[in-house]
Amino acid sequence: MTKQFCSTLLLLTFLLPVIAQVQEKNEPSYISTVEFKGSSAQSELPIIRLGERLELSFDDIHGDEADYYYKITHYNFDWTPSDLSKGEYLNGFDEVRIETYENSFNTLQIFSHYTLSIPNRETRSINKSGNYLLSIYNDSNELIFTRKFMVYEDLLNVEVSIKRSRDISYIHEKQVVQFEIDSPTLLLINPKQNVHALVLQNSNIKTAITNLVPQYTIGSKLIYRYDKEAAFWGGNEFLFFDNKDVRSASNGVRRVEVTDIYENYLYTNISRKDRPYTYNPDINGNFVVRNIDVQNPDIEAEYVRMHFNLMYYDDIADKELHIYGNFNNWTIDGSTYMKYDSKSDTYKSTRLFKQGFYNYKYVLVNRDGSIDEGAIDGNFWQTENDYTVLVYYREMGARYDRILGRGAANSTNITNN
Repeated sequence: MTKQFCSTLLLLTFLLPVIAQVQEKNEPSYISTVEFKGSSAQSELPIIRLGERLELSFDDIHGDEADYYYKITHYNFDWTPSDLSKGEYLNGFDEVRIETYENSFNTLQIFSHYTLSIPNRETRSINKSGNYLLSIYNDSNELIFTRKFMVYEDLLNVEVSIKRSRDISYIHEKQVVQFEIDSPTLLLINPKQNVHALVLQNSNIKTAITNLVPQYTIGSKLIYRYDKEAAFWGGNEFLFFDNKDVRSASNGVRRVEVTDIYENYLYTNISRKDRPYTYNPDINGNFVVRNIDVQNPDIEAEYVRMHFNLMYYDDIADKELHIYGNFNNWTIDGSTYMKYDSKSDTYKSTRLFKQGFYNYKYVLVNRDGSIDEGAIDGNFWQTENDYTVLVYYREMGARYDRILGRGAANSTNITNN
């Protein structure tokens, strides 16, 4: 066996687990305002109980009534494909056309609005818990975009508490998630190998903690009392704008213009990293489409060019500034880039948003793609954040990972011990 062949084999062995894990595909520029949710009124990562409804909607700003199709795929805890056949996790079938759509009405920007609700006539129910990927295709069978979601069974009790960091270096900046899993009726065999926990901050799966194992067992309870391993940066309260009344300045909107569509100029933001923490109610990075002057915001809300402006004087070297939030599934791309404007000595960005209430923040992006969420707005232990813990379990001989329980907590109840 040659040295070159050995090196190639080693490289392939190293890459295989990465290649096998599914990654979300971001929507193209003509697909906008992807709202994906379960029972929540705001768009966020859907985590639904087995049997609950799932809602997806999006706009095609070409407005040509194109045909779109959907596909549902089941995955393991680590987002590798499960061994289940489609008939095992779906009652009915998928790979059918999204039939419910409407064209925009009385708006400057034309668009076609698509809505998918599951269960429906074709996909009557989802039968198994676990990780899922919803994929949207066009009529040429080209993948347009994907979204992840989770389905859980309510079989375990998961108690979650939020603590301040015990590491004195980060006591003012980090929040720690500790939890207990109680399984009084179901025996969890070999939990250190068969039980996996997913810890989410503000429903952002891209920053989730996945490598925790139970530290010890007390009776029927699995105890997770990590500090460093289960710590999140506290961040700061999200900034927001609300342009439900697109014709006048309102919360966060400084000036309104009309060109081919409405243009909203936001007030200039400044860095909050070195300023005292101030509580400001938010919806933790999510958004809600709304227009107070119409009956159906889905098709009557305007698309608006939002103009962002950030005053920031620190040297960012070869890094980039971006706006960040769930408005595009926590994605960093060209539409979120903040470009330096020498005339005003500020960073600016312009992006298309559908009317509504939106949370956002400014982040610093390193050359390797990693994100520093606290570089601009800071990290504070007092920040209000939502935390969710999902518990996965694979029984002996089983072919997929079930989600047996869900727990949640909010950092407004943070404690020091």
